[in-house]
Amino acid sequence: MLIRNKEKERNLSESRTVIKQKMGAAAGISAPILAFACIITAIASDPSFSWTNNARASGVTGPLFNFGLYASGLLAFNFAVFGLYNCVGKSWVGKVGAAVFAAGTLALISIGVFNESFSGIHYFVSVAFFVLMPISTFILTFAFALSHRIKLAVFTVLIGVVAALPCLLWFAFKFTSNVAISETASGLAVSAWTLTICYKMIKQPRE
Repeated sequence: MLIRNKEKERNLSESRTVIKQKMGAAAGISAPILAFACIITAIASDPSFSWTNNARASGVTGPLFNFGLYASGLLAFNFAVFGLYNCVGKSWVGKVGAAVFAAGTLALISIGVFNESFSGIHYFVSVAFFVLMPISTFILTFAFALSHRIKLAVFTVLIGVVAALPCLLWFAFKFTSNVAISETASGLAVSAWTLTICYKMIKQPRE
């Protein structure tokens, strides 16, 4: 009887984990879709926007742009807490990677809340986001490798390089007058990784 109760508790725990992962996956899929929908709409409605000269849309479209950032950041935070944290298993390396990713999502929320009117804070949280996201992928690479998910580890480290490289090159060479192109390239890389992880969570949930 005791063994049967323990088995039921274990099955219930596993079911809860799967439900959390799927909730997190739903949030993770929604996050980049919402972010880029708001960003593209804001840019399209701002005739003065230039990919080489502007990093943000201005005028009345600014609030829409900022909403896309902090709303998608909130969704991405839920992905990190409910989905990614459970997906990486019991490895402490994976938990650290998920925590760093979650910290990056809080930075993304802050970018939208503390817009360019808060120049000092805005710069700090922007740098934090584009630094924390690649770092989280590098940590998660080790976590996936330790759990023998080699293909996922290789994919994750490549995404980390792609996410970090555009901003590093911009700071080194300033190939445009602003960072819009570099930020977009990094954001697309992280978004592609998030969507891939979410797909795996839905199709192959694991503790």
